[in-house]
Amino acid sequence: MMTEQEVLALFEEHRAFLSGHFRLSSGLHSQRYLQCALILQRPGIAERLCAELAARLKVGPVDAVVGPALGGVVLSYELARQLGARSLFTERENETMTLRRGFSIAPGERVVIAEDVVTTGGSIGEVIAVVESHGGRAMAVASLIDRSEGIDFGVTFVSLAKVKIETYSQDACPLCRAGQPVVKPGSKR
Repeated sequence: MMTEQEVLALFEEHRAFLSGHFRLSSGLHSQRYLQCALILQRPGIAERLCAELAARLKVGPVDAVVGPALGGVVLSYELARQLGARSLFTERENETMTLRRGFSIAPGERVVIAEDVVTTGGSIGEVIAVVESHGGRAMAVASLIDRSEGIDFGVTFVSLAKVKIETYSQDACPLCRAGQPVVKPGSKR
């Protein structure tokens, strides 16, 4: 089993744990950013990390793994492969998270939600709502990194590493006050 330190060492080694001034998908600002795409672009590493997640999920059989676009797409695919399930992803349509592209979830299907990094849990909550609106059963949430401070999704929540990174509202951001340019590396507008 990989330790938290080994997981974070992979992020450091592949320059995926960034320093600077970042505006997160939540709108909050931060001095550090975990760019999971730089890890998941490497199939061997993605396979290893998702094997770890799959081993930690103790929810029984799974029919589908759903990830929010864009960060959860690759993770959803590889985790579904590890679990022998279908891989789906949600997208925003008119600012609402939805299943598109012919994806569907049948009533009663057992679903794991996959996300690269959980900070506020907003996207995960939206994906759980989509799963439930189709009659599916959200069984667990799986993420590479948990930046939250103890979110309860009402289901099992597993991650490979917990990271505490200070965040600021734009109004209270010391980096903004110092005039440091802000970068928006995430996928949400």
